[in-house]
Amino acid sequence: MASTNTASFAAAMAVNADAAHIYSADFDSQWCYGSVPHGGFLASIFMTVASMHFRTTLAKQNQPHTITVQLVFLRRAEVGHAELTVRDVRLGGQTSTIQITLCQRGREESVCYITNSNLDAERGLTLSTDWVLQPPTLKVDLIKLRNDEDENWTAYRSLSKFRLASNHLQFYLPRQGQAMSGLVDEWVCFRNGERFHNESLGLLCDMWPMVFEPYQYIGSDTQPALWYPTLHLSLEIKKALPSEGVQWLFSRVRAKQIKNGRFDLEVVILDEKADIVALSHHVAMIVPADRNTAKRRSVGPSKI
Repeated sequence: MASTNTASFAAAMAVNADAAHIYSADFDSQWCYGSVPHGGFLASIFMTVASMHFRTTLAKQNQPHTITVQLVFLRRAEVGHAELTVRDVRLGGQTSTIQITLCQRGREESVCYITNSNLDAERGLTLSTDWVLQPPTLKVDLIKLRNDEDENWTAYRSLSKFRLASNHLQFYLPRQGQAMSGLVDEWVCFRNGERFHNESLGLLCDMWPMVFEPYQYIGSDTQPALWYPTLHLSLEIKKALPSEGVQWLFSRVRAKQIKNGRFDLEVVILDEKADIVALSHHVAMIVPADRNTAKRRSVGPSKI
């Protein structure tokens, strides 16, 4: 059983190389929502495995940067030991794609396709699209923000007893509320002073105060009435973060339709210069919260 007091993201991301194509990890309860490891945390685990695989087994490819992630959540993962098996799907000169399967106690929990390249060596046609955030986001002074003194942004201070994984991050939200329903703008940093690296983009692309809270808060923080499991998560990384990492990132999360217990999310992640770092899309469900904590079957089919 994994420890329940892993404080740092870096420690929680520890992955072991058991063989050329087999890796293992231990999922900590402090990175869960309810009893289930957080989906963004798992995305970062997959990205960490890919990074290790391209540094070692596939080092000759010279493709250190993940540029796309396609992750399907088949079943609920759980706290504890996990095995991650890699299959080299396509190895190319410019990009290479691998498949990673996450298994626990004989169950396939998630399957992920990751494509790597070398962002430092990318060359090709570049055109301006004049894209900007709409509606525009508010100006920020990140020096003042750290002390919660920015005139437009304020700290979101709630610590969740259900969404434990979110407690590792500090969110700053617009002081006057979000620009519209179904949209969340946020500046984010780690509470313990850690810095964001490329592998942590998996975590961030799935981390925010819930989009639904402006509509209606249902249940209690200890045991919410609803749970929002992700079925599919895609992530495209546009820009490699510096090797030393960054303290701050901005993200905008927007739902286009919430209907019949299923919804979409579009996520845009920007750096301090307002450059696009990553784009993400999610397909998720709205289900009773007891589906999160229900007893798992040891083998065979199980519900998300």
